[in-house]
Amino acid sequence: MNNAVLSYRDAVLYRSGERYRILAGAIHYFRVHPDHWQDRLRRLKAMGANTVDTYVAWNFHQPHRGQAPDFTGWRDLGRFFDLAAEEGLDVIVRPGPYICAEWDNGGFPAWLTGTPGIGLRCLDPGFTAAIEEWFDQLLPIIAARQACNGGPVVAVQIENEYGSYGDDHDYIRWNRRALEERGISELLFTADGGTDYFLDGGAVDGTWATATLGSRGDEAVATWQRRRPGEPFFNVEFWGGWFDHWGEEHHVRDAAEAASEVRKILDLDGSVCIYMAHGGSNFGLGSGANHDGTRIQPTVTSYDSDAPIAENGALTGKFHALRTEFFRAQGITELPVLAPELLAEAPVLPAATLPLGPAPELRELLRSSASPVRSVKPLSFEELGLDAGLVLYSAEAVLPGRPDAPTESKLKITGLHDRAHVWVDGAFAGILDDVTSAEGLTVTGTGVPAKLDILVENLGRINYGPLTGQGKGILGGVLVNQRYTFHWSQVPVALSEWAEAELDRLPGVDFEVAEPADTYIALPDSGKGFLWINGFLLGRYWETGPQRTVYVPAPLVRAGNNTVKVLELDKPGTVVELRESAELGAPDTSEIEAAVLA
Repeated sequence: MNNAVLSYRDAVLYRSGERYRILAGAIHYFRVHPDHWQDRLRRLKAMGANTVDTYVAWNFHQPHRGQAPDFTGWRDLGRFFDLAAEEGLDVIVRPGPYICAEWDNGGFPAWLTGTPGIGLRCLDPGFTAAIEEWFDQLLPIIAARQACNGGPVVAVQIENEYGSYGDDHDYIRWNRRALEERGISELLFTADGGTDYFLDGGAVDGTWATATLGSRGDEAVATWQRRRPGEPFFNVEFWGGWFDHWGEEHHVRDAAEAASEVRKILDLDGSVCIYMAHGGSNFGLGSGANHDGTRIQPTVTSYDSDAPIAENGALTGKFHALRTEFFRAQGITELPVLAPELLAEAPVLPAATLPLGPAPELRELLRSSASPVRSVKPLSFEELGLDAGLVLYSAEAVLPGRPDAPTESKLKITGLHDRAHVWVDGAFAGILDDVTSAEGLTVTGTGVPAKLDILVENLGRINYGPLTGQGKGILGGVLVNQRYTFHWSQVPVALSEWAEAELDRLPGVDFEVAEPADTYIALPDSGKGFLWINGFLLGRYWETGPQRTVYVPAPLVRAGNNTVKVLELDKPGTVVELRESAELGAPDTSEIEAAVLA
């Protein structure tokens, strides 16, 4: 362990030679407006934490192939570390390159995972060469801020939960060397689920193995004592809450129950990091997706995660319950008084209902937003150089039948990822998704060419499991019964890059503000779409819930005139509401996902 500030021997963790315990919380800089970084770090410190943990999302910094990684503004990772140091917090960095995190594509850029034939998270030369180029840019920022150089970084993770994906230990060792060769000399560690199965795949000799789990910490400690007897136990991801998928329940976890599970680990001399301490928001198109074996499960825009520090910075009951345990672990039973500004409610704009103008015809709006790309077979998002957003596919197909005897056929899409609106000769035919696309839509033909328009939405790239890196768009083809349709025109719609020219064509509302403050936007009679404020893409909304409001942090609001723009896909609404509190869905207290309680 050389001169690393953290070290261990005989299953005891030390910091600069003194017995130590990590009391940490996760905050992702890419999910929090940079004007709020210091405030959220300060709240974490007030919870009794001595360390902040963050992933690094590669695709947040380098979304396009050949583009130099961006480390400025919201992407100024070094500034986030420096602010943590100002608050007296150590930093644990998890640079991946794979991070999961319910973040789009597990943090991988789509241009990387879309490389034909590439092997992910293994010793594929194309994969490792790309990582080396990325690490060459990223790791100097981390290395310069290591504790050995007077900075706050005390530990760096190798890969992420690899035992849930593969068993290529040579790849993990390569990843370790890649970090060390680029100047990472503080304590390195792996992180995997709390059972033998996950350790078998992800842990390697000579590197500290840490755990990720939401309960049964005492059982995991026993597993570590048997499998890793010389290493201190560290739950680097204690799942104190859980994230939500569109169309499913809003997950919450009882504060007292979560705190009691943390106490189990601390009473056994373990270290803990709360995941998430403050979740923030999946702004833009950053939210990822899971897959249940049947269909895609896209993650909602909020990443509140029922965290101790809420999406708007509020200190929840879980904050106070975990604060008691963190201070108790330090031998402090008389809790310090919290500063009044930490207890105060964040200012919000007054509630308002604003009329929303009529929406333009969707296909014509999108068709004019970019130049078409022509091909014989339909092209995927990756082939079009598009990471997220929409693609409008158009072609002519002969639908069986005669003018005097119209015939019904099935229009199917093979390899649809993820959700498609279908029009035939300008008439809306229906919506298909990754499940219903195999059954298809019933269409009526007369034996003459018909114009097909298919608008495919990327609902978020899969961030966990064997389908990570899966492509988007039409990956197979379009069938009329058993017959393929060829010769397509595609318009890639890069929503995250839309500027004033595109946004001016959308319906919107304007409102005046004397003093910027938080607000929560709802579209109660709209269906599904995307939302901007002052040119900033907040993310998705969807009437399927559970999330009903989209959080707007005060730094995105400006004194004077403010403009909200809406791109509706399903059901254009008539109003935009500014609300004074979040509505994330009716709490489901019956259970947290099986992964938390397993």
